[in-house]
Amino acid sequence: MISSQILSDRHARGYLTILTGLLLLVALVCVGMWAQPSRPASLSVKSSAPAAVAPAQPGTNHELTSVDLEAFLDGLMPAQLEREDVAGAVIAVVKDGQVVFAKGYGYSDMAKRTPVTPDSTLFRIGSTSKLFTWTSVMQLVEQGKLDLNRDVNDYLDFKIPPAFGKPITLRNIMTHTAGFEEVVKDLFVADAEHMGSLEYYVKNHIPERIFPPGTVPAYSNYATALAGYIVQRVSGKPFEQYVAENIYTPLEMKRSTFVQPLPEDLKPMMSKGYDRASSDPKPFEFVEAFPAGSVSTTAGDMCNFMIAHLQNGQFGSVRILRPETATLMHSRLFGSDDRMNGMAHGFYEESKNGHRIIGHAGDTELFHSDLHLILDSNVGFFVSYNSAGKGEIRPREILFEKFLDRYFPYTEPPAGKIENAQADAASVAGLYLTSRRIESSFLKLLSLVGQEQISANPDGTITTPLKGPNGQLLKFEEISPLLYREVHGRAHMGFKKDENGQMQFQMDFPFFIFQKVGFWENKYFNYTLAIFGLTMVVLTVVLWPVGALIRKHYGRPLDLSPLERKLRLGVRLVCILFICFFGGWLAALTTAMAGPSAINALAPWIICFGILGVLCAFGAVLACANAFRSWKTPNRWVWIKLHDTALAFACLGLVWFAITWNLMNFNIHY
Repeated sequence: MISSQILSDRHARGYLTILTGLLLLVALVCVGMWAQPSRPASLSVKSSAPAAVAPAQPGTNHELTSVDLEAFLDGLMPAQLEREDVAGAVIAVVKDGQVVFAKGYGYSDMAKRTPVTPDSTLFRIGSTSKLFTWTSVMQLVEQGKLDLNRDVNDYLDFKIPPAFGKPITLRNIMTHTAGFEEVVKDLFVADAEHMGSLEYYVKNHIPERIFPPGTVPAYSNYATALAGYIVQRVSGKPFEQYVAENIYTPLEMKRSTFVQPLPEDLKPMMSKGYDRASSDPKPFEFVEAFPAGSVSTTAGDMCNFMIAHLQNGQFGSVRILRPETATLMHSRLFGSDDRMNGMAHGFYEESKNGHRIIGHAGDTELFHSDLHLILDSNVGFFVSYNSAGKGEIRPREILFEKFLDRYFPYTEPPAGKIENAQADAASVAGLYLTSRRIESSFLKLLSLVGQEQISANPDGTITTPLKGPNGQLLKFEEISPLLYREVHGRAHMGFKKDENGQMQFQMDFPFFIFQKVGFWENKYFNYTLAIFGLTMVVLTVVLWPVGALIRKHYGRPLDLSPLERKLRLGVRLVCILFICFFGGWLAALTTAMAGPSAINALAPWIICFGILGVLCAFGAVLACANAFRSWKTPNRWVWIKLHDTALAFACLGLVWFAITWNLMNFNIHY
């Protein structure tokens, strides 16, 4: 923490300098909040039970009927929309092959007060769109045209570069274990004019591979787009046409499409998208990696899709999957922790209240959706909101939990006494970063600002950065060795050591994990390094003319040799370079928050900052030379020597920071 005891001009200058450093960090945090294209990589609350679920308790307090659902949701949804500043939402529930409930709440257009309806209002469902991509893959698998265990390069007209000595398979892609880092450039684009083809996207945005395939779950939109491209190549049809002919048409989903911009007949039905209901609507969002998240659809159409999957591929008299294929698709395929939820074939497990549930969420910047299939009860639940809202809680998750508690009530057994609870809590405490991250570009900064703190408590519980609906940090208690459950709740965290002996943990959602951070990546160390470095260089520049004025006032000119004068001037110019370098990044990152067009246009700035960073690195060498000469010069005031030394370390620290977090690596593929 920085003290605010500023009682002199010198201290005031120091405070201003530190504030400059903090502004940089604030910008980094803001970028971390912006880049969440599908499911947030940071922690969020999803209360669910481990994959190996206990039997549900017999009987329910409420029967799942249209009458009871309407009474329940009519009492809940209007208040939720108003409280969270959300314009509108749509909810649909199916059971035993029938639509039990489908209704809209709020407005699709706030200005016109157009009500949301389940059959004629289109919502963007974000990454829930992936389920159509995975269903398409499984259709081609059962036809013998695709093999889940075959190298995907065999299906492509370009090559995914080799890494780790193992090929990527569709099995890896469907479980998000291909090992790709995240990429955000051109994931969203500003308008239709900037939309490229699917072929162009997958060939020009190949991410680096940061994990061996089949080992670490790391959610990847690129990998899903790649699967869509494989469907396109193997089927011989444009991806969106294949889905329309083989899923939408047989399921009578007449108002569903991957196409962007929307076909003319669907445009009038599209809901507006809002940051908040109280703000102006935003333009239609264009997803260039469209097999990963571009579907526009109605709740009525999604009912047909849920019914087909709940009936193992059957809808009415038609079938989109064979029973054995659908059963395989719904089965667990990969799990990083056997005690926790795992990945099915594209669906992910989210078992809760004693029931095995599979599903998929979806987020654009404006729309937020969830689809859940309660397999053992033959029930499907779909919800979509057209506004981000206040963002303090996740309304759809609270909604589904209340739905489950009403119709599938369940009480988990109390936690047993764990003898080594305090020691276990101490062993898992620390900073963690998500496996869904960027390593090769400047957006590695998100790994710095996105680190999550797990703290050990004296009673053996742990405190997490998770917040409940009341805004309070959640505590977890150990219920078995290194398996924790939310105190007075049902969210779970499973800790284990990886093959290198490093601690990691998984929450109830299985498509990424959190890995413990080492000292050199620790955000507090790096923040201290950055603030110290920026403080020193800014103070040096600010006090440069101040010192000259003081010396002139007292008639005390600098007694320096020509070489020393050049060194002194050079070091101060180096400080100015560092200020321009970090100040420039601050300005660029702040500008990038304006939207997709801004973040996608950063490439020239990355090159400029890379060149400036190299100059800073050479400048750091000059600062070290100046410090060395300062100590070799006799009769020089010791405080000057200490300043020159501290400045040299500050410059080296800033260069190390810039290299570590890729601020000077010239990589424009981010």
